[in-house]
Amino acid sequence: MASPTQHAFSPIDLHMHSLASDGTLTPTALVSRAHGVGVRVMALTDHDNTGGVAEAERAATALDMTLIRGVEISSVWHDQGIHVVGLFIDPEDQVLQEGLARVMAFRDWRAEEVGRLLAGQGIADAAEGARNMAGSPMVGRTHFARWLVRQGHCSDPADAFARYLGRGCPAYVPSDWIPMPEAVAWIRHAGGVAVLAHPGRYKLSGTRLRALLTEFRAEGGAGLEVSSGSQAAGDREHLGRLAKELEMAGSLGSDFHGPDMGHAAIGRLLPLPDGVLPIWQRAGFTLS
Repeated sequence: MASPTQHAFSPIDLHMHSLASDGTLTPTALVSRAHGVGVRVMALTDHDNTGGVAEAERAATALDMTLIRGVEISSVWHDQGIHVVGLFIDPEDQVLQEGLARVMAFRDWRAEEVGRLLAGQGIADAAEGARNMAGSPMVGRTHFARWLVRQGHCSDPADAFARYLGRGCPAYVPSDWIPMPEAVAWIRHAGGVAVLAHPGRYKLSGTRLRALLTEFRAEGGAGLEVSSGSQAAGDREHLGRLAKELEMAGSLGSDFHGPDMGHAAIGRLLPLPDGVLPIWQRAGFTLS
């Protein structure tokens, strides 16, 4: 049976990653790919940095596309790791950039720790290898996974996480991410709107998810990803109901990382359910 999203398409995709974080395409190539499949409004939301936004914006302008400046901040809520997407941000905002620098400093430290732990497993030079895989200042576990596969230590990235990088594995380093209220505050200071990324992906009970969304809204969070390429298509209706009940806006994004990275293709998204306020309207942005 075909997936519910197999034939769905949206010309608006507000969650994508480039080589500036853990994507596999340059910002220019990402914009070109989005344009080629029919997306006309896109957001670049790299993890914990805005290094690719200027390049993406130039590429989008050349193709008569709308590029929404964004970021995805690694965060935590009551010991639950979450991601907060910031849309319509000013990438030059000092408070935002100082905050992101803190997150990137932790990422640098964690990369060295992961490399040290892998060395203890007889796998040398992993941190250097992951940095070479990254091609940018941001090094994440995904880059270690790709390097482990390339070096023949693992069969695929999932195997790398299962054997070395996942929770409870020999090279797992707990993540000391930014508290959710801080991430939201940085985004709002930068003139943006804060969106809870792929809430259906977190292993939360219905009660806990509602509590997270309620606290997120209380801290100034504007919306949640109702339609996402990295959560089950069946979550859309439930999340749409929550958005309406909590008077939050809805966003949609593929969470695209690359052609072979396993998440949905660019723009392959179901529309927002009827009655859900689009996040761009909450932000006062008119899509042409």
